[in-house]
Amino acid sequence: MTLIVFPAIDLKAGQVVRLAEGDMSRATVYGDDPAAQAMLFADAGAEYLHVVDLDGAFAGESINGDVVRAIVDRFPGHVQLGGGIRTRASVERWFDLGVSRVVIGTAALEDPEFVRDAARDFPRGIVVAVDARDGMVAIKGWADVSTTTAIDLARRFEDAGVAALLFTDVGRDGMLKGCNVEATVDLARAVRIPVIASGGVKGLADIHVLALHAKDGIEGVITGRALYDGRLDLAAALAVAAAA
Repeated sequence: MTLIVFPAIDLKAGQVVRLAEGDMSRATVYGDDPAAQAMLFADAGAEYLHVVDLDGAFAGESINGDVVRAIVDRFPGHVQLGGGIRTRASVERWFDLGVSRVVIGTAALEDPEFVRDAARDFPRGIVVAVDARDGMVAIKGWADVSTTTAIDLARRFEDAGVAALLFTDVGRDGMLKGCNVEATVDLARAVRIPVIASGGVKGLADIHVLALHAKDGIEGVITGRALYDGRLDLAAALAVAAAA
């Protein structure tokens, strides 16, 4: 299976931003037209897009909804959306608007039955975010750290029918330190659910090594700052993923 490369568009106050370690006060703005950015990624060959409503992650409800709708309307591929999706109504609304997958984080820890019900009713549509700080699950926009380990949370959904697990090493996110391949592969080997890697991608080497671990259950990788800073060429990343 070819590794899926998800270019990321993180939204804060309607702008394209990247945070450092999930800290809203450490945001770098990369543009004020997210839909146009989505089209640039499409032009480079991207068939998948990862969008996060950062304001929504903290508020617990959609804040950048109009911007997300504009992205979905223009991007010709599959949009995966996360950030503040904690109710059945919000899940249904995003699917009705054309989102391919929704990512559920905080609610996965606090209300696992909600996730199970959604995964049953929307086959292949629910992704569980396993965001970890020093191995422990972080929630509510990564502002709080729980007492649950990443692997323990993932195993709770082993039989739920979720499409994938989105594993983010919070300490590396937006820091260009390199993806935490070891922790990502350990998680993928511990469960039967496909895993998407996120956090710290800094160049083609990260894409290549993750692609080599596709056999271990690594389905994809999300990259943001490396693309925006020019350290990673999206077309080249897609080519490396396909070749591996």
